[in-house]
Amino acid sequence: MISAAWIYNGIIYLYALSLLFTFSDFVGANRRTKRMGTGLLIVVWLLQLIDLAGILYRSHTLIEFSLQETLLLYSWLLVTASLLIQLVFRVELFQFYINLPAFGVLLLPLFNNPSFSTSLKDAFAGDKLLLVHIALAICSYSAFAVSAVFSAMYLILHRQLKGRQWSQTMKRMPSLEAIDRSAFAAAVVGVPLLAASVALGADWIWRQGDKAMLLDEKVIGSLVVFLMYGIVVIQRFAWQMTRVRLSIWNVAAFAVVLINLLVTNYYSAFHQWNGG
Repeated sequence: MISAAWIYNGIIYLYALSLLFTFSDFVGANRRTKRMGTGLLIVVWLLQLIDLAGILYRSHTLIEFSLQETLLLYSWLLVTASLLIQLVFRVELFQFYINLPAFGVLLLPLFNNPSFSTSLKDAFAGDKLLLVHIALAICSYSAFAVSAVFSAMYLILHRQLKGRQWSQTMKRMPSLEAIDRSAFAAAVVGVPLLAASVALGADWIWRQGDKAMLLDEKVIGSLVVFLMYGIVVIQRFAWQMTRVRLSIWNVAAFAVVLINLLVTNYYSAFHQWNGG
């Protein structure tokens, strides 16, 4: 029987190969390599789904997910977003950009600190509402990743247009207006999801009676993320920032998302994951 480790390693190797083909298309606009990259990405998506289904079958709940398994779920959501956006909207080059962080998070558990062994089940004592908290947080972070990628594409295209750097890559990108709308739409989706996740987490802390945990690094980090993306949405409606500055702010906000998702777990008492 194929072990979970073999499946995870197979996902990483096939994902790397898919990115190589996608990068070849990115550089040379080769439709054949693009199809091969997309085909491999679909195989990766299926393997991730099989792996996640096996994990859920064994644990029956997201609460028992390790850091590696949580990042696998996050990566799967990003792969799903990349395939759907490519299928429905035909956004050129988006697939390559979004799959860079999706692949990166799969590699992070390989360098994870094994000293933390507390599972979410131990920390949350099986509170079912926290399943919703976890799911909403991961979905919001996925939406923010999509938003950040579109913002990065906006900055790249704006710089090329401003510098009159005509290239094949620039011609394959959507218009600045279309990219900006997509980035904003993804941020609008992510903000209420994160707000609901933070509210459920705060409710759990309140019910535990340990008010000091409201000052935990993870809680503060989540609030900072919410405030940063709240500013993105508000400023977009108010038009008080240029689109370039908003795009920079959006990318910076996603950097805070990654810090909150990964770095604060080493210091937070709210929930720490093992490395799988």
